[in-house]
Amino acid sequence: MSKLAIIAHGGAGADPLKKTNVEVAIELGSTLLESDASAVDAAVEACVILENDPAFNAGTGSVTRLDGTVLVDASIHVSDGRLGFVASMPETPNPIKVAQILVDEEINGLGGIGAREWADQRGIPRSAVIPRLSQKTPSTDTVGVIAMDSEGLIATATSTGGCSGQPAGRIGDVPLPGCGFWAESGVAVAATGIGEAITREMLSHRVHGWISRDGMPMGHAFEKAIKTRFEESTDVGLIGITSDGSCIARANTNMPWASWNSDGIRG
Repeated sequence: MSKLAIIAHGGAGADPLKKTNVEVAIELGSTLLESDASAVDAAVEACVILENDPAFNAGTGSVTRLDGTVLVDASIHVSDGRLGFVASMPETPNPIKVAQILVDEEINGLGGIGAREWADQRGIPRSAVIPRLSQKTPSTDTVGVIAMDSEGLIATATSTGGCSGQPAGRIGDVPLPGCGFWAESGVAVAATGIGEAITREMLSHRVHGWISRDGMPMGHAFEKAIKTRFEESTDVGLIGITSDGSCIARANTNMPWASWNSDGIRG
């Protein structure tokens, strides 16, 4: 049986005091893993906790676009190759639940009102997402979770409410494979921060390659990416899990995060 592990973040550049909020998600996720839940279920349910927390720019607490709309993105990637993501989706407080269904569908991704109508057909609740009262541009306090189950499968789950003051059609790194997330070959990585900068670097896939292909230790790979691929003023952070149950997090700014594994190690 593989070790169990879970790690979550509350966004690069976010208030470090939000670590307490992230720990609530870790508590639920670790309990599910110990009850033999799958990595996908544990990551998704922990992500739902963060989406439901108005302290974060994801689900409840999302920001408004230039046209006043609230649109959300989310993604799931499993180390066995399964993938699901949604972008610019309206009236969906928990977009990660839609991404979860897509993981086992023939199609991988959906966007906009088409994603919402597809979710309606599958019983995912539709309701207005109330935006946060205080907004900043960019809003980097998005959320992400990575979990590893007893079968050794690793799943990433990421979610965001987008970026305030940006067009309704703007898409950041969260729903883009290889940018905001990547899980494969016993290694999973999720990114947070300035979405456009992360996307230009294909950050998660780039770092994943340094680890799985080149044998670079995860912590070293994270530090190399942050120090050599981004300007100091660009908020960026990374979390990851490797097949031995190690949970690693690095950022060039405040990033509330928490982790747990079945060896009793917490971060």
